[in-house]
Amino acid sequence: MSEPLLRVSGLKKHFSVKGGLLSREVARVHAVDGVSFTVDRGETLGLVGESGCGKSTTARCVLRLLEPSEGEIIFDGHDVRGLSGGDLRAMRRNMQIVFQDPFASLNPRMTVGAILGEAFTIHDLASSASEREDRVASLLVKVGLKADHMRRYPHEFSGGQRQRIVIARALAVEPKFIVCDEPVSALDVSIQAQVINLLEDLQAELHLTYLFVAHDLSVVEHISDRVAVMYLGRIVELASARDLYRNPRHPYTQALLSAVPVADPKVKRKRIRLQGDVPSPMNPPRGCHFHTRCPIAEARCRESAPELKQGSDGHFVACHLA
Repeated sequence: MSEPLLRVSGLKKHFSVKGGLLSREVARVHAVDGVSFTVDRGETLGLVGESGCGKSTTARCVLRLLEPSEGEIIFDGHDVRGLSGGDLRAMRRNMQIVFQDPFASLNPRMTVGAILGEAFTIHDLASSASEREDRVASLLVKVGLKADHMRRYPHEFSGGQRQRIVIARALAVEPKFIVCDEPVSALDVSIQAQVINLLEDLQAELHLTYLFVAHDLSVVEHISDRVAVMYLGRIVELASARDLYRNPRHPYTQALLSAVPVADPKVKRKRIRLQGDVPSPMNPPRGCHFHTRCPIAEARCRESAPELKQGSDGHFVACHLA
């Protein structure tokens, strides 16, 4: 088998909380607490979990938009954490991101043509202004907009159209890998389907690889090849989308999937209601982070953290009892 495009090992990201007259560290937020996964070429890996579990922080650490506290990030054979300056800029050509909010991620003072044209200028991908304009027009058509939209400003577009512009900006430098950070959560349901279909078409046409971050389990099931479930900074389960949705093995995954609405009224699904609240990432529990809410927790769950182990069928789960 070929090497994965992205390999993340032992990734941690801790944020200092400072206070007092001398602004000393009084606490530490364990946003990402030892995450490991791979993404194969041409694959879509879904990353799901409740708000605040560390999904977006993980994605931004992979791109070095946030500096990891610990861990290894290998992209296309290169150590991302060891890069700086021009080498990091060259690597970022191959690693792009589509942000969650299309209303906030576009400069309102620039035309669409100027926003997309920036990429060609920064990476020296167009030899003249006319070539840059032609390539911007081609990008807009590729994402389902019109070439003359380049002369408009972001406020003249709907939310779905703005997200298409954000996708076009990510495609401008011809990347291999795109992080989709909740790319449809701010859109209406009907528009969500259009954007998801666009992402799938672009992946097939341009041989793209996605890390798809979301909290909507239905969307993730539709677009992902494999799915990783996060809880309080750790991955608790990772499997193919088909296996994970049909046979979830971690109690947290089972609870999440029990809350997904079923379209068929004849199908009855038992709802698993978790007790208590998600612990604070400033003071995560010892042992398994989920044991404070787990309905089947035992004494050892409170003492030792389970490793993310692979079963014989390739299904990873971090649970002493699974």
